[in-house]
Amino acid sequence: MKKNKINIHFLGAAGTVTGSKYLVDTGDKKILIDCGLFQGLKELRLKNWEYPPVNVADIDAVLLTHGHMDHTGYLPRLVKQGFNGPIYGTNPTLDIARIILNDSAKIQEQEAERANKEGYSKHNPAEPLYDVKDVEKTIPYFKGVPTSQWLPILKDVKARFQYNGHILGATYIELDIRGKRFVFSGDIGRTNDLLLFPPLKPKKADVLFIESTYGGRFHPDEAEALPQIEKLVNETIDRGGSLFIPSFSVERAQLMMLIFWKLLKENKIPKVQMIMDSPMGANVLELFHRTRDWHRLEDNECDEMCSHFTVVSSYRETMELRTDNKPKIVIAGSGMLTGGRMLNYLETQAQNPNNTLLFVGYQAEGTRGRKLLEGEKELKVYGKWVPFKMQVAEIEGLSAHADHAELMDWLSKIKIQPERIFIVHGEKESAEALQKGIKETYGWDAEIPQLYNIEEIEQIPLNKEVWTNIQTS
Repeated sequence: MKKNKINIHFLGAAGTVTGSKYLVDTGDKKILIDCGLFQGLKELRLKNWEYPPVNVADIDAVLLTHGHMDHTGYLPRLVKQGFNGPIYGTNPTLDIARIILNDSAKIQEQEAERANKEGYSKHNPAEPLYDVKDVEKTIPYFKGVPTSQWLPILKDVKARFQYNGHILGATYIELDIRGKRFVFSGDIGRTNDLLLFPPLKPKKADVLFIESTYGGRFHPDEAEALPQIEKLVNETIDRGGSLFIPSFSVERAQLMMLIFWKLLKENKIPKVQMIMDSPMGANVLELFHRTRDWHRLEDNECDEMCSHFTVVSSYRETMELRTDNKPKIVIAGSGMLTGGRMLNYLETQAQNPNNTLLFVGYQAEGTRGRKLLEGEKELKVYGKWVPFKMQVAEIEGLSAHADHAELMDWLSKIKIQPERIFIVHGEKESAEALQKGIKETYGWDAEIPQLYNIEEIEQIPLNKEVWTNIQTS
């Protein structure tokens, strides 16, 4: 690498919305920002089985913006490939990563076992991408960090993790490398989230990486979603069906529980069994009690809300409930139907036209969720095609991601134009819409890198006095 240059390797969430991985090569050190799993399109999912086009053993540290699978789900695989450095994140992020990675490993083991037993995999034998033992080898590298403090991560590299809404523990990450400020947005939360506080905003960025999940799209207010949910519940129960909500087990599941609890308290929906089927989601509920500074819920509200739900932990309970045709409300993972226990319910309930499948989060290209929203009438579950006759609904106002206007607002405190802006974590149309919005709003040019691009950043070394003073801004 050239002297006084910093190289950025776009190893994921570039030209697509999953698999977040950005390698910062300073010449002396290599820092990986996020380590996510590719989801959705098969061509992307297959990349999870490939070695990244970098020497994994040379990576000095991993920094996590938050705990979602598309930002942390590749960590055990990275460790299997030779990484053995620290993995930094806020304490809630690392707690969520522990929960998600263990759950992911168990699901992969179960699906591989079922595929081998029923013979529907092309691979013989089918194997998980990683297993529980791989997760156990990964967790010891976790190192919790506070927010809003500059931390010496490596020689000549300092990092600061700033509250970002979205989910518990989520942050955007600021890196100062010899005085040059790199800002990685991670996933930016909502301004008026029912559960979380508004994101903080960066004030300086020499090089900016901004997500574009909802670029060009505008969410209705969350409060407007409540009457829609009330109507969906009542219509579904009246015709004798059940409402199924595929949900990310972190934060969105708890938000849906909060909404159903409030509607029930106000007698706006009938009293039917309400199920939260996710051991991971149950663990996250416990995390809400331990992280009072991160969210709006009071402990008594959390307790009362949980008392109205049947929280399912065992797989046996799931298999019993999925054949029960009594009207009910079921929240289960995964949010984009890429796996998880919701598939067990759909295997038996997808043919009932009285049921409703409600999507409350982003559905990436190539996922089962996106295909059903686009009108697919068959669903492939565990190697079998199941006719799909359920009603389908989507409520966008409940997304955990900032919309176009909120993304624009998140940039509003940056007074000096960044040298480079990279638009990441978005599909082509969304990224281009955000690129246009940034130009029209701020007059700044932005780039849309593609997967495996390497971008060179000029690095002008600063003297010791200037380097010391960066901690004040």
